Amino acid sequence: MLTFNKKYFGLAVLIFTIEVLIALFVRDTFVRPYLGDVLVVILIYCFARSFLNVPVLTMAVAVLAFAFTVEFLQYLNIVEKLGLQGSAIARTVIGTSFAWKDLLAYVAGFVLVLVVEKYALRRNTGVTY
Repeated sequence: MLTFNKKYFGLAVLIFTIEVLIALFVRDTFVRPYLGDVLVVILIYCFARSFLNVPVLTMAVAVLAFAFTVEFLQYLNIVEKLGLQGSAIARTVIGTSFAWKDLLAYVAGFVLVLVVEKYALRRNTGVTY
């Protein structure tokens, strides 16, 4: 179950870099709030797949559940309850405001992972999903 996959780790590093660039330089109403949320699901998926050899669907569902959990913790104002409101890192990583649209962005990231993995699996092995 434990492994190291350079391909997924490289993708995670690339997506993390893109996320950092979005956070630092993009101030719009689409890329930062929505595309960033789509990418974060893909980032977590790729990072987890770097170290865990589990089925695609299992990992994708686990990542989606994690993203939903973090979003609902935002609804509960977890950053304030933990006394981390003064931490820019905590506010950025955990987030501070719940939004239903974020859940839709996470689902889009989840679907994108499944579609890309299905295509890659079929292309690389000839096996269907």
